[in-house]
Amino acid sequence: MKIAVIGTGYVGLVTGTCFAETGNKVTCVDIDVNKVNKLSNGQITIYEPGLEKIFLRNLKEGRLKFTTNLAEGVEDAQIIFLALPTPPGADGSADLKYVLGVASDLGRILKEYKVIVDKSTVPVGTAEKVHNAVAANYTGEFDVVSNPEFLREGVAVDDFMKPDRVVIGTNSERARKLMGELYAPFVRQGNPIIFMDEKSAELTKYAANSFLATKISFMNEIAQLCEKLGADVDMVRRGIGSDERIGKRFLFPGIGYGGSCFPKDVQALIKSADEVSYDFKILKAVEVVNEKQKLHLMPKIEAYFKNDLKGKHFALWGLAFKPNTDDIREAPALYLIDALTKAGATVTAFDPEAMPNVRAQIGDKVVYAKDQYSALEGADALIIATEWSEFRTPEFEQLDAKLKHKVIFDGRNVFDTDKIRSLGYHYESIGRP
Repeated sequence: MKIAVIGTGYVGLVTGTCFAETGNKVTCVDIDVNKVNKLSNGQITIYEPGLEKIFLRNLKEGRLKFTTNLAEGVEDAQIIFLALPTPPGADGSADLKYVLGVASDLGRILKEYKVIVDKSTVPVGTAEKVHNAVAANYTGEFDVVSNPEFLREGVAVDDFMKPDRVVIGTNSERARKLMGELYAPFVRQGNPIIFMDEKSAELTKYAANSFLATKISFMNEIAQLCEKLGADVDMVRRGIGSDERIGKRFLFPGIGYGGSCFPKDVQALIKSADEVSYDFKILKAVEVVNEKQKLHLMPKIEAYFKNDLKGKHFALWGLAFKPNTDDIREAPALYLIDALTKAGATVTAFDPEAMPNVRAQIGDKVVYAKDQYSALEGADALIIATEWSEFRTPEFEQLDAKLKHKVIFDGRNVFDTDKIRSLGYHYESIGRP
């Protein structure tokens, strides 16, 4: 099948590459000339485990190509995916200018039937708006489908190739048949393709991410209660996670969620509810809890140093919002850096992948270390903000030698409390005594 993917950001690049991997001919379109040149020359523009290998293979075998020319990109495509940014506006609503702008352009280009797919996370009613934007300039046949993505950064290739489910929103039998054929190779193990109407599909994506964000904020609230009551959140997590109605995932407390999805999707769903005069109280609380949680370590740090951080120096392990990605959007580490430097402290940071992105965003506000151990040199304490695997079993002899004080503030509960304290560290984490 011939496919076009408009937008080569995180979702677009993963989507295009994975469709090419199953034999489809995919053309990815982007207005960024520099990015298109890099991708065409085999230089991948995001970090995602497992993606580069199949990207290079499909590029070499001619199933994956890139262009800045929209008309050229969609000319032979049977299905056109819109994988465009939908950034939050000042009021939290999703900004659809990129999606609707391309839809309007497509109306001027189309000459025959195409299926246009909203792959971006978009509010309820967007499929109808896209349809109207195309129809304003094109009177021929076409269908608009909602096909939300459920990719987790760090395991996105596996999520795409072996999805838990595929959600397709359409009332068109013609579009349903084409989309079913396209996704058939990905559900051979029996996981479902769930067909529904467009509005339900659009809401499904927001509902899924908002529910997961709710689980995270709930556990962070439980962790705070554990700290006040003297309970251990790890024991509570295991106790409730063994209940199959609740499940084990997304019950790990920490310093809040970040990334490109949860923060903006929670905001957008709250805004959508407000627009129909529904007060979504739970989600508003989820957002408040998460914003507060990002700085949950600060009172602990300030208390240890007797409310005087001026002249103190901290090592910071982790900058990405989660491990196995270089994404720093809404990363809690950035909030900690801002709070520490405002209090007069300095920071040396290390992250295996995200340092170039942080440098591009905040410049030399921190010192960037060449590895996790050189970040420790002369630090008054270590702060852990992202749970990269290499942070879990460090060489403690190096920590002992390089840290000025044996003090660790762990925002991701990376270490076993008994072990770390047996090594003589002052150790504070989230929700554990």
